[in-house]
Amino acid sequence: MIQIDRLCAEIDTLAGFSSHPAPAVTRVLFSEEDRAARSWLKGVFAAAELQVREDAVGNVFARWEGSDPTLVPFATGSHIDAIPNAGKFDGVIGVLGAVEAVRALQARGFKPRRSLDIIMFTAEEPTRFGLGCLGSRLMGGALNPEVADGLQDSNGSTLRELRQQSGFSGDLSSVRLGTDDYVGFLELHIEQGPILERDGLAIGAVEKIAAPAAFRVKLVGEGGHAGAVLMPDRHDAGLAAAEIALAVERAVLATGSPDTVGTTGVFKIEPGAINSVPCRATLDIDLRDTDLEARNEAEAAFRDAASAISARRGVHIDWETINSDPPAICSPTLVNAIEAASRARGFSCRRMISRAYHDSLFMARVCPTAMLFVPCRNGWSHRPDEYVSPIDLERGVSILADVIEGQLGG
Repeated sequence: MIQIDRLCAEIDTLAGFSSHPAPAVTRVLFSEEDRAARSWLKGVFAAAELQVREDAVGNVFARWEGSDPTLVPFATGSHIDAIPNAGKFDGVIGVLGAVEAVRALQARGFKPRRSLDIIMFTAEEPTRFGLGCLGSRLMGGALNPEVADGLQDSNGSTLRELRQQSGFSGDLSSVRLGTDDYVGFLELHIEQGPILERDGLAIGAVEKIAAPAAFRVKLVGEGGHAGAVLMPDRHDAGLAAAEIALAVERAVLATGSPDTVGTTGVFKIEPGAINSVPCRATLDIDLRDTDLEARNEAEAAFRDAASAISARRGVHIDWETINSDPPAICSPTLVNAIEAASRARGFSCRRMISRAYHDSLFMARVCPTAMLFVPCRNGWSHRPDEYVSPIDLERGVSILADVIEGQLGG
């Protein structure tokens, strides 16, 4: 039986490892709060009689040993890092919920034949280095280890320096998983959208995970005094950037795909003075779809538009692709298992698309993967009032435990 009060108390405890006061949670990779949270979490793993190991980038693996060492392990898990001013459920329920699922199985005397790993992934959030899913990218072979070690944060500190300061040494190439390391992976997560709550559904079985791509656009024009440079003579990098941001919106709307989304989430101009014509601008653009062809169509459209805009305004433009990942198709076997477990417990369940991307996107490169969603209030996430009710949390952990039991064998 799921002890939901215990799980909620642990979620509250973990939320206390934050550089912002409650209800906000801020826990950035390798910060003091992150290191303290990791230490506490390893204590939780140990108390559940799980064997803990860590890899060179700080991914943490907590193993429940099965009786048959010849069987390839199954895995579950998520992340515990949190963007600035976030909530306490995102990622966390996939880690602590997995521990509670194991404890429930242990309490009813279940003895697994196949081993289970609960994985706490390093830096699912892009806060520190501007690149999401750092740990799982390395595990899935989607990020060159040398490139990863050279990543720099806003202070100029590299991943190599920060991970070594935090006690994670070794070659990052050792982080990569083989296709025979896990027989499957299932991630419990809040929906981060309104569909389940709106439609009164208990469980979401994720069939597809959207493909993310991110770009950085740098524009260089000519600055000057706001009163002295007449309008026909201007090469305003800020206005060029504004036009490009609008071109992104037009491009994604034109694909006809309901799942194409584009966001210009970073917009910086220099020198940033009211009486100075902007001479430089930087845009960070996020583009996603479950349909790779539609996403590529949108990218081509706004790149063409940006080239025309910069040429017309006499502004130099440079493009950098931060990442460009394919979508993931989830394991039909695991999706069916989620549905079957939901039916058995009398819970409503719907097949869904994950428009946010997660560590599962990269685990899908190495083994059959699926995601299990539970509702969150108003679909809110990445904000302090992010909330999952105890009953919805209990339902999700119950389904996770049931699927894990089926995968591990008794």
